[in-house]
This record gives sequence, structure tokens and C-alpha cells, in this order.
Amino acid sequence: MRVFCASIATETNTFSPLRTDFTDFEQSFYAAPGDHPETPTLCSAVFPALRKRARAGEIELVEGTATWAEPGGLVNARTWARLRDEVLDQLRAALPVDAVVLGLHGAMIADGCVDCEGVLIEAVRQITGPKTKIGVTFDPHSHLSARRVENADVITVFKEFPHTDFAETGENCVDLTLRAARSEITPTLSVFDVRMIDVLPTSRAPMRGFVDKMLALEADGSALSISTIHGFMAGDSPDLGAKIIVISDGNQNAGDKLAHDLGMELFSFRGTTKPEFLTVEDALTAANDAKAGPVVIADVWDNPGGGVAGDSTILLRAALEMKLKSLALATIWDPMAVRLCHAAGEGAQLDLRFGGKTSAFAGAPIDAAVTVVKVASDAVQSFGASVVPLGDCAVIRIDEVEVVLNSNRSQAFSPDLFTNLGVDIGSRKILVVKSTNHFHGAFATVASEILYAAVNGPYPNDPTQTKYTRLTRPLWPIAANPFEVENA
Repeated sequence: MRVFCASIATETNTFSPLRTDFTDFEQSFYAAPGDHPETPTLCSAVFPALRKRARAGEIELVEGTATWAEPGGLVNARTWARLRDEVLDQLRAALPVDAVVLGLHGAMIADGCVDCEGVLIEAVRQITGPKTKIGVTFDPHSHLSARRVENADVITVFKEFPHTDFAETGENCVDLTLRAARSEITPTLSVFDVRMIDVLPTSRAPMRGFVDKMLALEADGSALSISTIHGFMAGDSPDLGAKIIVISDGNQNAGDKLAHDLGMELFSFRGTTKPEFLTVEDALTAANDAKAGPVVIADVWDNPGGGVAGDSTILLRAALEMKLKSLALATIWDPMAVRLCHAAGEGAQLDLRFGGKTSAFAGAPIDAAVTVVKVASDAVQSFGASVVPLGDCAVIRIDEVEVVLNSNRSQAFSPDLFTNLGVDIGSRKILVVKSTNHFHGAFATVASEILYAAVNGPYPNDPTQTKYTRLTRPLWPIAANPFEVENA
């Protein structure tokens, strides 16, 4: 059996002041055919999963490009065309193939193309013909279009948020796609539109129980696979919103019913899934008053993983004005400030302006006398088995506050974001991270408490106020009763 695989992935915040080009893919992750590392990345876990099958003699594997750009703004047209055509040309050269497996994100939007993944999957289908089996993995923060469902045979989506199961999702996609190519199963997709957009962390109830229910239904044979698309509220897509995907073994009616039932259960959770979001001042005060540390505060909306810059100074400025001690923050994206710190060297003291460069809504730059505590080239952090590049970094100290500056945008995933750069988190009362929930799995093991701070900025976090231009169907909370509106 001959199998082709490739991965093009990013998450596009169409409201972000940033723009994404090929350089962003190169800086984050770009592997030419055959160069993918043995460890998976968030959206390319299908590569190591397929390599295992190839080493076992099950398949002949042809690898295409694998690339990922940190979430950002609109992808420019030439970058999208270059990556799309690169992978499609590789597929044409690999023909004939029995299966194609793609590691995608699902929320990529380019200038002139609202449904990049749908266009790519459709083009793969046109090239390979109807008999080739096509399997795809998505991040749940994505937009599920009819074009994708019509052209893919298998779609698997990370169940967990934080996405701790991306490797398992890749393996499941590979297994189902190869079984379909061997005619052992007849994967049949059923999709239910949940008509809502919300933040759905699975590290807490009610989503924790919902994920466990999906896993149990898979285990008892009710479906080959069950996935939840959460949707990505910062993407102006006609397919915005939550959806349920059930893959049955040739039983459309049973799959449709299960997708409907699970979808309505998910809809019943609306407005109850988010943790408590505190104001900046309340979060800092609560953390400072805690009996033990470290208390982790998540700056949920200045999250580079949501496509914004990650250079907001609002929370840091408040901490400095409150004269808080024993606090470390990671990260503020500022390549120029990092360069100045590297030039000054460790131990240097200088007047530094940093942060607040990309948006009028992220706070003004901070001007401070700082000490350069640490500089590092090509720094990294971990996310499960994946290695996430941070680029050149610097740790600066202002009074008793330490700040990690980075040159490659990245949200916080792991405490080694601090410890790899010499920050002793055990001695810190407060750790501030920029992430919505991906930090939770790793930081929960070291935190005395986790707090969430809602810092208004460039991320469009209230769908009722966001100026969507492409949305054509009612969604909660924009519509209080979207199913009634649709049927009116």
C-alpha cells in the first residue's frame, strides 16, 4: 500500500494586526520531504505514526512537506499559493497512491481564500480520484466546511483542550485511513452543527465529562471515531462555530442520530464551560494574598496561540505599579529588545523600552531600568513530546520582577519556558503566562493555584461585539435561540 502524507498548518486570527508570510512558517517549523523529526509537532503527528507503519512493512510511505506557523493574522496570497502548490506537486509526483493523510489545523485563512484546508483537500481528491482514501487531522479550534466533509474519508480532531492528545489523534487518523484503504471499514461521516461559539476547556467540567463520554462511545463500538470542533472565534469564517463529527462504519442513520444527540448535549453547556475570568487587579491581588506559591495567572487574551502578538504590557504594568515582588512573566514578544539585551550581555544594566509595539489595544511600551539576567540563542520549550521554538530570548529583571522576552512568538506550554532560561519557579510567588488553556496540563503539576485574567486587547473575545462579515447562520451567543431562528 502506497501512502502520501503532508502537513500545512496555522491558525488565522483575521482580526489580528499581524500578517503571516513564508518567513513565519520557516521560523516556527518547516521540514522538507524526509526531514520531519522523529518527534511529532502539534499538527504533523501523522508523520511519526505513518513511519511506524512503514518500518513494520505495512506501507510504502512518501513524505511531503510539513510546516507550521505560529497563529497570526491573514496569510498572504503568495505564501498560501506556494505551500499549496508545493504539496500538490509532491502528491502528483508520488502517484499512484492508495491513501493520503494530511496533518492540518483547520483555521487557516489566506488573502483571497477563506477555506484553505477545504481547497487543499478538494484538490487532493481531484488529483487522486475517488478510490484513494483521504484522512485528515484537525485542531478543534477550526472551521469545518462542507467542502472538507465531502472530500475527506476520515476526519479526526484533538479531543483535549489543552491539546495533550495530538499524537493519539494522528495515530487514530492513520489507523482508520489505512483500514479504509484495505476495505476493512467503510468510514461514513455524520456532522451536526451545534450553532454556538464558546471557550470549551476540557480540563474542567462539563467538558471533561463530555470528552470522557466520547471516548467511552468509541470504546464500546458506538462509533469508529467521535470529534468535537470547538470553532475559532477570532476567525471570520462562514463555518464559524462548534460541530460534532461522528464516523460510523457505513451506518449513516446511526451516525446522524449520535451526532445530533451529542451536539444538543454540547449546546446545553453554553455559557457554563469557561473558568472564572478575573480583572487584572483582582487576579494579581488574589495571587499576592495566596498563602503559598507559585500561583499561576493566565493572561488569556494576549495569547500568541490565538493569533495576537503577545506583546501586551497591561498586566505587567499593573504588577509593577502595585509593587509586587517575586513575580515572573513569560513571554513578551519583542525581537528588538531581545537583540539589545544580547548586545548588552548578561549582567548588564540598561534603560530598555519593550513591549506594546503592534497594537493600540495592548498597552504602551514599558520604559524601565533593567538588568539582563540571562540571554539564550535558539531557546525552546516543550509541549508534550513536541519541541516549540522561542528563538533568541532574554530574561530581564525590574526590581524583583523577571520578564522573559522572546523573538519567536509562542504561547506558554510548559514550566520549562522559565526553567530553561534559569528562572527558579519554585522561589516565585506569582507566575504570569500568556495562554488560554494549553499551559494548564504542565503548569497544574507545579502551581498552588491557577487564575485566569481577562485582559482586553486585540483578541476579539466577545462574539456579540465582533464584526463578522462572513457569518450567514445564527450562532449562540449572537442569537439567543439559534435553532429557533433557523427554523423560523
